[in-house]
Amino acid sequence: MKKYLIFVLIISSLVRLNAQQKETLDRPKLMVGIIVDQMRYDYLTKFYNKYGNNGFKKLMHEGFNVENGHFNYIPTYTAVGHTSVYTGTTPSIHGIIGNHWYDKFEKKSIYCVDDKNYQTVGASEGGEKSPYRLQTTTVTDELRLAQNMQGKTISISIKDRSAILPGGHTANTAYWFEGASHGKFITSTFYEKELPKWAQKFNNSKIAKSYLNKKWETLYKINTYTESIADDNEFEAPFKGMDKPVFPYNLNKLSKENGGFSILKSTPFGNSILVDFAKAAIKGEELGKGKFTDFLAISFSSTDYVGHRFGVDSKEVEDTYLRLDKDIAALLQYLDAEVGKNEYTLFLTADHAAVQVPAYLQSQKIPGKYLESKDFAQYVDQKLQERYGAKGLVENISNFQIFLNKEKLNELKLDANNVSEFLVDEIINYDGILKVVSAKTMQNTNFTKGILSNLQNGYNQKFSGDVLIVPNPVTISYSKTGSTHGSGFSYDTHVPILFYGKGIKTGASKSYYRIIDIAPTVANLLQIEFPNGNIGSIIKEALE
Repeated sequence: MKKYLIFVLIISSLVRLNAQQKETLDRPKLMVGIIVDQMRYDYLTKFYNKYGNNGFKKLMHEGFNVENGHFNYIPTYTAVGHTSVYTGTTPSIHGIIGNHWYDKFEKKSIYCVDDKNYQTVGASEGGEKSPYRLQTTTVTDELRLAQNMQGKTISISIKDRSAILPGGHTANTAYWFEGASHGKFITSTFYEKELPKWAQKFNNSKIAKSYLNKKWETLYKINTYTESIADDNEFEAPFKGMDKPVFPYNLNKLSKENGGFSILKSTPFGNSILVDFAKAAIKGEELGKGKFTDFLAISFSSTDYVGHRFGVDSKEVEDTYLRLDKDIAALLQYLDAEVGKNEYTLFLTADHAAVQVPAYLQSQKIPGKYLESKDFAQYVDQKLQERYGAKGLVENISNFQIFLNKEKLNELKLDANNVSEFLVDEIINYDGILKVVSAKTMQNTNFTKGILSNLQNGYNQKFSGDVLIVPNPVTISYSKTGSTHGSGFSYDTHVPILFYGKGIKTGASKSYYRIIDIAPTVANLLQIEFPNGNIGSIIKEALE
């Protein structure tokens, strides 16, 4: 009887202990968000056989791989992508409609994170920035709010916009790399008045100089890079001071004509120095060490710079991803050591993908075209003059949007909607144009699928133009060297979505998911409120 009572008491104690454990949420100590700028999904598979086992492959096989993840809006630009990943919504709601866009209220082109109300911290320039143009909260904001502003959010990148926008409005700080003569990570007085000692120490270590003294050579023998085209080809842009865009690259020598430390951005070493800085941030800020969940947002930008210069099929892009694979492996190893295995959760995605160089596709007898901006603008002006007998009816053409001059239209007593519809009918006849839609149509029609649905998701009634244009597939307004992005076609929308770590199932899905589904999935895993503009859905398959 006595033994039985002891047994009952033990069982009762275990039940009470279990109940107490359930009263406390079992969140990860650290949430890590990784965005790889301009990463196509097929970079996971194209270079798969050359990756090691501890980088991309580890995330794919020990985490959850969304194989059919897409952006569901136009335009697929950097600032828009980073914002959409972290807000769970599209430009129609969050308000970041480009990197730069024409502000019809201020009558000028603006940059997404410029803010003259703040000053640079850590250098003499480059820090007059803030996230004030962002209209909604981010999942990083919601984590801070859920914990009564406890826990830290640190956001880092090479690009300012790629650090600032993921951090949202409440990040403890955001850091980005200022090149030129500085070679330092800087911030804005929006976040803090001076860099913390660990960041100062990092900047004073001259690590940027050590990377600048390196030669960029292929990680492995160049003749083994069989997934990419010849090193010497006409579809790439060489650095200033070089006749041809071929390995090796003497960065110290080339830096004199290519922006000093800024040349690192266009090499894999931009990714490597960011991992070094991430490690310093984890240790310096003691991320994952407190009783609240911290968030570290990391955005690799050098992949975008390399892609723009050399193109999707270049050996430079291949080498950049093989090196990034090693950088990811080093980061995961550091997180395991500093935070602990199964104590952090991580996602990896991209802000957009990229088109193959149209000139290269043309050489392979695949359709591709270039639109000349000046020729197109002249065409629009000509048609308007023929119809209305007046000049100056267009105020701005940018990002494949036309902004009409409303003051001029009022002066001539012309109806803006009629002028817009006239342009719709005329521009569709221009060579290389697939679709043309007026703002009025965007407001009065609900497109539920296809390219016009993507266009509508990117249309912001307050900020967007009066006429929106969709070029044909593989039709770009860009140089004939290097890759770019911005469309709603699969080559720009199909990106990796990988989840890994605490609370994540092992597996993969071929179901269609949207990039805006990441934020609510992370919010659900953390058991916090969704970002306040969220229209995404939880990726249930990925969660335990």
